[in-house]
Amino acid sequence: MIRTLLMLVFSAGATLFVAPLLAFAQTASGTADATRKFREYLDEDWKRWMQEYPEPATSVGFPGQNRRWTDVSREGIEARIRHLHESLAKLKSISRDALPAGEQLDYDLYRQRLETTEEGLQYGDDPMPFRGVVPFNLWMPMSQMGGIQQGIPSTLAEMPHQTVADYEDILARLETLPKHVEQHIELLGEGLRRGYSPPKFMLRDVPKQIAGLIPADSLASPLLEPFNKFPAGFSEGEKARLTDGAKLLYSSEIVPAIQRLHDYVAQTYVPACRESIAATSLPNGGAAYAFHVRWQTTTNLTPAQIHDVGLSEVRRIRAEMDKVIASTGFKGSFHDFTEFLRTDSRFFYDKPDDLVDGYRIIAKKIDPELAHVFGKLPRLPYGVCVIPDFKAPSETTAYYQAGAPSAGRPGCYFVNTYNLRARPKWEMEALTLHESVPGHHLQISLAQEQQGQPEFRKHSGYSAFVEGWALYSESLGEELGMYKDPYSKFGQLSYEMWRAVRLVVDTGMHSMGWTRQQAIDFFRENTGKTDQDITVEVDRYIVWPGQALAYKIGQMKIHEMRTEAEKKLGANFDVRRFHDAVLENGAVPLSVLEAHVKQWMDSQTAH
Repeated sequence: MIRTLLMLVFSAGATLFVAPLLAFAQTASGTADATRKFREYLDEDWKRWMQEYPEPATSVGFPGQNRRWTDVSREGIEARIRHLHESLAKLKSISRDALPAGEQLDYDLYRQRLETTEEGLQYGDDPMPFRGVVPFNLWMPMSQMGGIQQGIPSTLAEMPHQTVADYEDILARLETLPKHVEQHIELLGEGLRRGYSPPKFMLRDVPKQIAGLIPADSLASPLLEPFNKFPAGFSEGEKARLTDGAKLLYSSEIVPAIQRLHDYVAQTYVPACRESIAATSLPNGGAAYAFHVRWQTTTNLTPAQIHDVGLSEVRRIRAEMDKVIASTGFKGSFHDFTEFLRTDSRFFYDKPDDLVDGYRIIAKKIDPELAHVFGKLPRLPYGVCVIPDFKAPSETTAYYQAGAPSAGRPGCYFVNTYNLRARPKWEMEALTLHESVPGHHLQISLAQEQQGQPEFRKHSGYSAFVEGWALYSESLGEELGMYKDPYSKFGQLSYEMWRAVRLVVDTGMHSMGWTRQQAIDFFRENTGKTDQDITVEVDRYIVWPGQALAYKIGQMKIHEMRTEAEKKLGANFDVRRFHDAVLENGAVPLSVLEAHVKQWMDSQTAH
């Protein structure tokens, strides 16, 4: 009876059971097909962009591009712009509605990247959708902060150099370097013809940076650094053959090419560059600056709104700094105290090696504490490295260079040993928390190690997220056993003040008519930073309009979400789970991050 009854029910209810099941199967099949088509598109497009941009390909460990440089000829640029338009059109042909929720997020993020990149073309931006957190104007490819003179040695240093084949790749890349240099000289000239150039004063150190690439001793050049020390297992014959090949290329091809670049920049390019520092002095500059502000912050905030936020944050942080000064028992004004921090010998190392060791000690103190505030940690290691001498005078105090899990290259926390009296001890803890762990290295490595994500998600560089997270990481010092003396705590507040000041001076210089000296004076008035650091920082904001705004905007959003989570979850709030939730999707726009964290909070209250 039971069996017969079931058959009758199944037969009578065919429209109730069979039709929905068939519809479900068809929907599932359609979703699977759409997902496959979308993933194939993402994979193919990522490969195409890596082939178009061999230097980023080397950086992320994408194989097969280590013998090439980006083609920056007119034809090469036009081909990449065409591909950007074609890629966006192809993406739009894929039905978003047919994708599951997770893939819809990938679709939205990828489309936003392509559309934003396409919008930036009118302002001279490069057509690379995955350029990272640093803006890159196609017609201004050189400044004191970056350009071919820094990109070439950086790319060569990132290349694998473990096997003979790796060294053959390096030689092949060196062999094509002169053509790459000539293309850049043409590009610089084209930029001038279009009305694009960096401010003349910002390029004062660039000829020296270029000259630093071609010392008389070939093996002293940063371009031939890998040939100074070979891995174990190379025969003496192989070492000699490879080194001799590098030296010959250096003297016969590379030195003349770099010398031509030096002479062009020093004698033709720099004299022709603009006098004004404001982004508004560039073609369509006002609209371009507003666009880059939106891009960098992933918000719709205007420069004027951000300026006001900065002034408010400066007042708030200054009150916190005054409390720390009072706790030290120091007798004198705020400016007396900052002058004391800038000048007293107890706050500085006398030897570069001691400064580097100091950074390494701090990093090793932080590492074992991370498990207290994070549930998931990256597998990729990192090290403390020294900024090369040829570019150190124009570089910031430190920066992070991402590793590549696929290539087995660790992350590198680069520190500046130039002018030791500009590198106070009281800033080192906050700086290390920002650049290494739990800042850039932890966040970026976790993103790179995501499983099941398309490649672009592993390498997304939204400034507001990446830099906002790193600045937020500085505030975790007490939870990680740092800031035990008031000077280091003042250093952390001074670093936060530094990022608040950025909101004021960046918008001031690029949209409100501020002079460079006004920016320097405002910086000095409100922070304990040394004059060397202040000058380098202000000059950085001049050539990277809007980029520095992302730090404080992103940090404030993450702090806001943590405060909301602590209030909503009460005793159930777990900082380890909160941090994991913030980081688990890699870098995303702030609006996407906020929606995800709110969803996470709801899931925690349901437990």
